[in-house]
Amino acid sequence: MPQNPARTGWLKPAVFSAALLPLAWLIWRIAANDLGPDPAQELAISTGEWTLRFLLVTLSLTPLRHITGRIEFVRIRRMVGLFALFHAAIHFTVWMSLLLGFRWFAIGEELLERPYISIGFLALLILIALGITSPRAMVRRMGKNWKRLHRLIYLAAILAIVHLTWILRTDVGEAVLYGSILALLLAYRFYRRFAK
Repeated sequence: MPQNPARTGWLKPAVFSAALLPLAWLIWRIAANDLGPDPAQELAISTGEWTLRFLLVTLSLTPLRHITGRIEFVRIRRMVGLFALFHAAIHFTVWMSLLLGFRWFAIGEELLERPYISIGFLALLILIALGITSPRAMVRRMGKNWKRLHRLIYLAAILAIVHLTWILRTDVGEAVLYGSILALLLAYRFYRRFAK
């Protein structure tokens, strides 16, 4: 049943405000000097994990729409996806600035020689492509190709999980949890596809 826009006008501002809370919390931790013995590493890991969380939330919105019949889940999907890109950009900026000090030769060397960084960078490039093509005008212009391109969000999420697992190495509990959630979302997608 169609939802009354007047009743759901609060939704996007509420989601937007909630999506800014992780950044506000990080800023608070920086101001309170509460990032542990290696603040740069903590910032890099935290922003990377938030990127992955927003990706998984984005991927869960369509299944929630199918299961509940609530169109609101689809209405906020683009915004949540753009916040995934936002946190990915912060993550990449933290890595370039705090860990490598904007030493461009070292940045290029790391991207080329360290596979886990190359994987993370590829995920970022996919998110940038999805972000650039997210406006409605691009949806109309690209037609069926838009859907094909935006299915790459699943690949971006897989790459992000591999990237995180490689970084955490021994303490991979969170990465396993995220991977399990992604596996369920992929299984649901395949189920819907073949059930049709």
